Amino acid sequence: MLPLYAAGFTTAFGAHGIAANLGADSADAVTSLLVLGGLLALYDGAEVVLKPVFGTIADRIGARPVLLGGLVAFAVASALYALADSPGWLWAARLGQGAAASAFSPAASALVSRLNPAAKQGRAFGSYGFYKSVGYTLGPLLGGVLVWAGGLRLLFTVLAVLGTAVAVWALIAVPVVPPLPRARQTVLDLARRLADPVFLIPTAALAGATAALSVGVGFLPVSGAVAGLGTVATGAAVSVLAACAAVVQPRAGRALDAGRLTVRGGLSAGLLLAAAGLGCAMLPGLAGVLLGAALIGVGTGLITPLGFAALASSTPRERLGQTMGAAELGRELGDAGGPLLVAGVAAAATLTYGYGVLAVLLACGPVLAVGLLRSRR
Repeated sequence: MLPLYAAGFTTAFGAHGIAANLGADSADAVTSLLVLGGLLALYDGAEVVLKPVFGTIADRIGARPVLLGGLVAFAVASALYALADSPGWLWAARLGQGAAASAFSPAASALVSRLNPAAKQGRAFGSYGFYKSVGYTLGPLLGGVLVWAGGLRLLFTVLAVLGTAVAVWALIAVPVVPPLPRARQTVLDLARRLADPVFLIPTAALAGATAALSVGVGFLPVSGAVAGLGTVATGAAVSVLAACAAVVQPRAGRALDAGRLTVRGGLSAGLLLAAAGLGCAMLPGLAGVLLGAALIGVGTGLITPLGFAALASSTPRERLGQTMGAAELGRELGDAGGPLLVAGVAAAATLTYGYGVLAVLLACGPVLAVGLLRSRR
């Protein structure tokens, strides 16, 4: 399991280590909030298109080859900007990293589920989420230190080395998990499965949590800079978000397996906490940044393991890659849409209003979930 956790760490560290430092240290490439939002969304936009494709491929040929290929491609894309070091290549490298993560992220999620029994799905995804949260935690903090020491070029070099190391480790340690026989599935069958509230509710909650997470990592440093904080300080403040998520996720997974927490209750509480965090981010100064980061982190930590465990338990095992890819598509829509929404509102008004609009949308999530369940009945 450890190489799978390392793969989760890699995508989290790479995505948010760069995202948290783009606004503070790349004035030549980031010339406005809209450009920043575009760069933040580019990584996830590639995942929106490609994750369902690679998830389906993982079901057909096995998740391990897709995992290995994605890690190698991530290393190559990271080395691209490390060698070129120009604003144009920054966009290309972020697109390449997102495409590579589209392969190894759903493959790793499918393997986490395949290698654990049904009774331990919550704990397995809680542990996987914990290591991803460690990546989210170290990304802004260590990324800030690396950027301070050698600029974005040094950070991309470290990511290239990390991707290569994890690929070698996975090649050695991850067992071969052959694809399972699959019954024929029509497009209508797939549409029905993806339109079922059993799939839609956890996926929508994951999308909302990821939107809050991406906005927190990308825009809280901007709020911190307005409050007079430096690059390392803003990275440390935003790392509070991921640290809270890291602490909460394993506990939430264990509570789900033990029956002390339900999926519906946990997802609703997580969305409301994330909305409250965005509301706190509207407050001026360091206190607003810290409170916002902490509450967004706790809300995300509740939603992530519960959402993935619910999806894994309701999916035929031979379709895990496809379901995880489709669920990751929902997450990446949130990951890409959240920054674009906040950036668009900020460009028209202020960043404070951007936080407020997303907070209202997340707070409406539990009400919409109840409506979906009633319509199903």
